[in-house]
Amino acid sequence: MALFGKKKEETKAETTCCCGNSQSAIEVTSTCCGEKVDGICCIKVLGSGCKSCHQLYDNTLKAVEGMGIEVEYVTDLQKIMEYGAMSMPALVINEKVVSVGRVLKPSEISAMISDITDKSECI
Repeated sequence: MALFGKKKEETKAETTCCCGNSQSAIEVTSTCCGEKVDGICCIKVLGSGCKSCHQLYDNTLKAVEGMGIEVEYVTDLQKIMEYGAMSMPALVINEKVVSVGRVLKPSEISAMISDITDKSECI
């Protein structure tokens, strides 16, 4: 039983987002998941699997319907902690947490997406 073994060594690896920005793999192990569509690299819903988290995921899918953007549902607690989201559900657009602790309506999510597309920002 190796409960008190050696601590795993961390390795620093540079990754490049679809937008060209590099990130350290220790800072954020998740990187943008696809090609940029109207300024949106990726959208993720962070949640534990509860009813509210599933509702935000469903509302996000409705908001991006027909846009060609994939939505990732992240339930891994380690990955969620890397984003710094302290309550669930959380919405991440272009690797930036934009909402925490509430279920947004599809219209609210669409408004956030259009704000980002107007600014054409991607981190």
